[in-house]
Amino acid sequence: QTECNLVLASCAAIDVSRPGAIGKPVPGHRVAVIRPDGSRCAAGELGQIAIERPDPVMFLQYWGKPDATREKFIGEWMTTGDQGVTDADGYVAFVGRDDDVITSSGYRIGPTEIEDCLIRHPAVALAAVVGKPDPVRTEIVKAFVVLKSGHQASEALAAEIRNFVRTKLSAHEYPREVAFIDDMPMTTTGKVIRRLLRERG
Repeated sequence: QTECNLVLASCAAIDVSRPGAIGKPVPGHRVAVIRPDGSRCAAGELGQIAIERPDPVMFLQYWGKPDATREKFIGEWMTTGDQGVTDADGYVAFVGRDDDVITSSGYRIGPTEIEDCLIRHPAVALAAVVGKPDPVRTEIVKAFVVLKSGHQASEALAAEIRNFVRTKLSAHEYPREVAFIDDMPMTTTGKVIRRLLRERG
């Protein structure tokens, strides 16, 4: 993040390491997962990863843009645009970017866990999920899937993939729609361009 340097880290040599977590706050930095009102989230509660100011590795302001600077903070917390959770031991795990989080039936759902589950299906080569507008649920989880060679797209396979995820994750996380695509839109650095998937609907 340009506005703030390294504030979370793992180091197995000193026993600060946990699978699936970024790590813990680096000594001297105050990092938390916060709610929209700036209060700290409980362990396991999804919120915004934020750093409290002042901090020696944090920017002071956007040059000549006081409004943008104000919008970057909730109280004394600099927001990162990343959603995450903490556990009872203080480890912070990344869930997704703010605009990637799906709101469905009152749940806030990060795409990463669903995508990790999807690619464990034997027919799936690549997968990405986005929120699709829905009049009842606000959004539904929609999966875009690139199949491995030797597999053919079909409604039966889509149903199998939906059920595969449903048996491994919470009921609100499984994709209610699965779309098969030939190529996944990606940046040159290998990140999925979710905006293009959202535009496909």
